[in-house]
Amino acid sequence: MRTVLSFSGGMDSTVLLYHLKYELDHEVIALGVYYGQRHEREIAAARAICLTTGTEYILADLGACSELFKGSSQTSAEIDVPEGHYAEESMKKTVVPNRNMVLLSLATALAVSRKADHVAYAAHAGDHAIYPDCRKEFADRLGEAIKLCDWTPPTLLRPFVEFSKAGICARGAALGVPFQMTYSCYKGKARHCGKCGTCVERREAFQLAGVPDPTEYQE
Repeated sequence: MRTVLSFSGGMDSTVLLYHLKYELDHEVIALGVYYGQRHEREIAAARAICLTTGTEYILADLGACSELFKGSSQTSAEIDVPEGHYAEESMKKTVVPNRNMVLLSLATALAVSRKADHVAYAAHAGDHAIYPDCRKEFADRLGEAIKLCDWTPPTLLRPFVEFSKAGICARGAALGVPFQMTYSCYKGKARHCGKCGTCVERREAFQLAGVPDPTEYQE
């Protein structure tokens, strides 16, 4: 099986990379996308992880389209990155407009080009409350659209859709994922800030899963 993975270099997509590659024995093509996000540390992490695992990595540069993704703390410098536990309003500030539809459309194009069997992304249960493009309903309908895009279309995979973040962490530990190579922080510092929502969520996932956290935090 050949699968195109929407790959950020973060914790969730790296666990999915290992799950596909080492548990299911898929040939994985990892697709990263630059769309004008606040920093590129995840992209650097993605390259390093793919090099370590012998996975083909392709970066699609949408820098010229960055104006289309404004309005998020991840793409607009004037919007502060919210800190602390995710709440509805603070989490909404981190939503990049229509990101997953764009990323999965690009992954689908690559899959059709390479005659891959699947397109995969690591949406999980913790995302669903706020992120519209991580909901099961969104993925179900996008999966149906993908089935109509070509004569031999790929299938959309989202095996973690019912997993908690802690569940993903536990799965990654069982697969031997080098969590210290992954990068999640929204602020893009050399070390994870420890304060933004994704840092708090990452730290709690390790605690709840009972897995040692190798992440270096500033706080």
